[in-house]
Amino acid sequence: MKKISRFVLISLFLVIFPTMTYFVMESSGAPVNTPQEKVVYNLPYPGILSDHPLYFLKIVRDRISEFLTRDNVKKTQLYLLYSDKRVAMAMSLAKKGKSQPAIDAFSKGEKYFLKIPELLKEIKKQGGQSPSGFVETLKLSNAKHSELIGELMKTLPEGNQEYLTSLLNLNLEIKKLLETLP
Repeated sequence: MKKISRFVLISLFLVIFPTMTYFVMESSGAPVNTPQEKVVYNLPYPGILSDHPLYFLKIVRDRISEFLTRDNVKKTQLYLLYSDKRVAMAMSLAKKGKSQPAIDAFSKGEKYFLKIPELLKEIKKQGGQSPSGFVETLKLSNAKHSELIGELMKTLPEGNQEYLTSLLNLNLEIKKLLETLP
């Protein structure tokens, strides 16, 4: 008899308590805010920032590396690295309060990224393949860039909204190009 009464009591508790919670949440009428999920993609360390006196050496090194890289697959990976580094640089500059250099760095990063889909199409024409999972990595990187543009829109002064909107449009253009890739 005790076992049956325990079973009935536990069953009622398991049935009634969740439904009461549901009705209490529904009747409150308060909207439930779900936090916007952040993109899980780590940007590389930017290295020397554009406000450093030796920054020109970094630019020379990058251009030499780009020129000496002849394999298109390696070049796409190099462009992704440069793009991500520029975006990380832009975020560092924005934290320092240097809005225009931050926007310039972000713009250069997106321009590097814009070169990647064309190179991938060229690789496919030549009968090659991109590394496995590379297109997914590109999509993640693009989503992270879009998220960071949104952060910049919130943190940078109002006079920069036009530049940031053009960056967002460029990012959306890149996203459309990535969706056409196999």
